[in-house]
Parts: sequence; structure tokens; C-alpha cells
Amino acid sequence: MLDALKCCPVDRPPIWLMRQAGRCLPEYRDLKETFSFRQLIRTPELAAEVSLQPVRRFHFDAAILFSDILVVPEAMGQGFRFREAGGVEMDFILRDRHDLQRLNTQGISDRLQYVAEAIRLIKSELGSEMALLGFVGSPWTLASFMLEGGSSGAHTQALQLFRRDRALFDSLCEELTLAVIEFLQLQINAGVDAIQIFDSLGGLLPVEDFDEASGHWMRTIVTALNGQVPVIVYSKGARNWKSLVKTRAHAIGIDHEVDLAEANRLLPAHVVLQGNLRPDLLASAEPQAVAAEATRLLELMRNRDGYIFNLGHGVPPNAKLENLEALVSTVQNFV
Repeated sequence: MLDALKCCPVDRPPIWLMRQAGRCLPEYRDLKETFSFRQLIRTPELAAEVSLQPVRRFHFDAAILFSDILVVPEAMGQGFRFREAGGVEMDFILRDRHDLQRLNTQGISDRLQYVAEAIRLIKSELGSEMALLGFVGSPWTLASFMLEGGSSGAHTQALQLFRRDRALFDSLCEELTLAVIEFLQLQINAGVDAIQIFDSLGGLLPVEDFDEASGHWMRTIVTALNGQVPVIVYSKGARNWKSLVKTRAHAIGIDHEVDLAEANRLLPAHVVLQGNLRPDLLASAEPQAVAAEATRLLELMRNRDGYIFNLGHGVPPNAKLENLEALVSTVQNFV
């Protein structure tokens, strides 16, 4: 497991869940009756409360910062809002070099101080008994939202730019990489114990393009952090294992479309694996089925020194509380 997380158990795999673990909770929904999502992430006291809710209820081995990957583009000058029909919409679409010049990587830390304050509040509650994970979106994934103008069923613009105007694509990713590094340093300085890079749209890239379009930038970020805290890279749908290992991340998150046995066989023993229970089971199955599948994964990874139990993607909003309780109990009582 991750050596730096001293408070995690040493006799079994630690368990923490992907972002959004709290959105199925009644206490979170109560807050949403009064506050918008943006108010929750931008108000340190509220962000801290939402971060702590899943830990209080389920006793995970780590808390996860409540925030959003799009706070980085917003801090650079491309804000976002939530559409009434669902998804997000950026304030403008990034189309050309003129639009790129509208972005500003200066003062990122100043504009994201509300995140640092939330981290300090969470750490004051957690003390030394539990780890706190920070996170950020990868440059490729952030660029995809920025070039698309928000959520999209296709997300084709980033790959088109990568192939049509490589210089402009690289300029955008360089700016994003600088912003991400500064944001992660802010999180580390505020007290997070580990970082996860969410390359949520990594699977949109053909295997042959993945390293140059995404892997390279994540590798630059991991290198810049210089081992201050463990880094987990989660690239949903990506299958360029060589590039993911080359990032030199301490751990690689495995999505639920991958056979964990295959990942265990293909990835080097020194790399910690994280994953990969199917999230839909938490909504559609019964507790006994969730426990059985969790046990299967735990048995599969029994002999791997570095393993973190997790989902293969985010917690669905309609997850059943009894299923989450069964999952946590299964992992924490595994021997």
C-alpha cells in the first residue's frame, strides 16, 4: 500500500471510494436543499462537511476532498456552470490561440484558497488518525472540457486539435500542467496526504496517441511533485499500461471494464493497484452480492503487496446505503 499513509491499516487493503461517495447520503441531500453545488465547493466549511459525511457514516480508511476538477479552468479564467438539463457548461468555448490568451496561470493559488481552507478544516477534524486525499483533473481531461465547452456526449474537439494543430494543443496542455502543479502544491501545503489525478476521459484516446496527449503531461506533474506525497493516476478507459507506468505514479487506478486479474499480471509488482468493483452493483444488487464480489476481488489480490480496494468509477447517486455498509464491512473484516 502507500507507505506515506501511515494511518491506513497494514493487515488488510485500505478502502476508500472514488469521488462523489457522499452524494447518495441523506445528509448530503439535505445540504443540497439549501445550497447549490458551487456553493458547497466554494465555501470551505460546507466543503469540509461534505468531505467528512461519508467518513462519519461508513468509516472509510481515508477521506476525499469534496471539490470539482473544473475549479482549475475556472481559476484560469474559464468559468463553468451547471445546466438545468444536467452536465456542465463552460463560460466560453476554447477554439483558437486568441481564446488561449484569455487564460491566466498567474495567481492560481490565490484564486483557489477556498480549497486550501477546506483542506485545513478537514485535517483539523481528522487529526492524525486518518488520511486525506486531494485530487485534480489531468491536463487532457481538462482540455477536453474546455475545448468542448462543457459536458458532451462525444468529446471530439481535443483529439481533433491534437491532430490538426499540435503546437496549439501543446501550448494549452503546458498551461494546464503548470496550473495543475501549482494547485496540487497548494493542496499538499494545506495538508493532503496523497493526490489522485483523474484522467476521466483518457479512454477517448487511441492507444498510440495516449502517451503524447495525456501520459506525458501526467508524468510531468508527478515528476514536479518530487515524491512529496503519493500520487495515484486513474485514467478511465485507457489501456496504454506502459505509458501509465511511465508516469511514475505510486498507484494506478483500474476502472471496472478491466479484468483485475489481467491488470495484476500486466503491471509491475512495485506499482500499487487501486480498484475496481463495478459501481452499478451498489445501486442494482443486494448486499450479499456486493459482499461476494468484493470478496472475490480481495482474494484475487491477496498476494499483491500494494492494493487499495476501491470502485472502478464514482459512486452512483442511487447507491443503496445498505450496499455501501456491506462493502465496507467486507473489506474491513477481510483476513
